[in-house]
Amino acid sequence: QLQLVESGGGSVQAGASLRLSCAASGRTFSRYAMGWFRQAPGKEREFVAAISWVGSVTDYADSVEGRFTVSRDNPKNMVYLQMNSLKPEDTAVYYCAAGRLYSRGTSDPNEYGFWGQGTQVTVSA
Repeated sequence: QLQLVESGGGSVQAGASLRLSCAASGRTFSRYAMGWFRQAPGKEREFVAAISWVGSVTDYADSVEGRFTVSRDNPKNMVYLQMNSLKPEDTAVYYCAAGRLYSRGTSDPNEYGFWGQGTQVTVSA
């Protein structure tokens, strides 16, 4: 069982940066692939980034490639999403999620069994 808590959201202007953090409880955290997803009002939840259980493989949505960076610190039970050059279309609630064990991660939200409560990111023009 994992519990995930996101933090670091806020309101910024376009071009700014934010770093989201996801704190995980549970001794098995390091075995899980982790992902970040987001959901804007009136839209479906969409994939943002994923990182493998050892942190060696990352994947990104085309819309954030080159601007966002996902990382993890397994000894600290933490996952991060560094977001640079933010755009108004990045406005959403951001969620971290734990996926399959010993996996590289995936863009399919159905592959993730544990979710955080989300943190709001608002980017103004």
